[in-house]
Amino acid sequence: MDVRKLHDDEPDIDEALVRALLEDQFPQWAALPLRYVDADGTQNVLFRLGDEYALRMPRVPGELSEDERRWMPVLAGQLPFPVPVMVAQGKPGRGFPHPWRIHRWLTGEPPEVGSLTDPQALAEDLAAFVTALRGIDTTGAPRSYRDERLPDRDADTRRFIGELAGRIDADAALAVWDTALGASRGTLPEVWLHGDLQPGNLLVADGRLSAVIDFDCMGLGEPAVDLICAWYVLQEPERKTFRAAVGQDENTWARARGWALSIAAAELAYYEGKNPFMARTAERVIGEVLAECRD
Repeated sequence: MDVRKLHDDEPDIDEALVRALLEDQFPQWAALPLRYVDADGTQNVLFRLGDEYALRMPRVPGELSEDERRWMPVLAGQLPFPVPVMVAQGKPGRGFPHPWRIHRWLTGEPPEVGSLTDPQALAEDLAAFVTALRGIDTTGAPRSYRDERLPDRDADTRRFIGELAGRIDADAALAVWDTALGASRGTLPEVWLHGDLQPGNLLVADGRLSAVIDFDCMGLGEPAVDLICAWYVLQEPERKTFRAAVGQDENTWARARGWALSIAAAELAYYEGKNPFMARTAERVIGEVLAECRD
């Protein structure tokens, strides 16, 4: 089994390690079949444990395990689609330095952009998820991984766009970015965010959204952040459906384009040569953003 490493100082993770940790900490599950899932996630290595469970081994420190334990049951009870709820949390051991988690297995496959069987329905489902998440009471909620303002990302975004000049239309990208920076948020309050609504964090079955996974970026932030799925998952016709369903004003939509561009530029620069799926996705997202602004 070959687990690809994506980050510097990422620990070695393999089936033998996971099996040993289960035997040490959860012997009741240690005899269940264990299978590595070659997913495209960047924060966790995923294993399927028997038929009912998913086991997530963090690639990097800083996971929101305590926030997840507290808040995911709260969110799950108010969202229209299944989300992961932890059934057990493992401790560091056997040389592995991070806490790790066991969840219920959720069915479905990540959406393949361009080959969606019912893209309009998926757009409506994504809008329903975002709208429901935004409507949940924020009292006591943690900060999102992406809780900053767009201007806080300005220097890095310009640097990444500069590094990608020749591969992308850097002048057009900078124009989109400048428009996003100038789009006022006004008095819009912070809301609950998933924080990373990308294809690898969504599951689809029979063309419809079947689950939303990987809430490591969850928490409070500005409403534009979760709209990145409009470019990460959808194409132009269904993007209009999504926008109409979430009812976004022009300023919020412009900021959302900026978020999508900024995240994708960083990912393309970082994952090139490390994770081909993430690099291809980021390049496609930048293309979608620039095409929309040319129309």
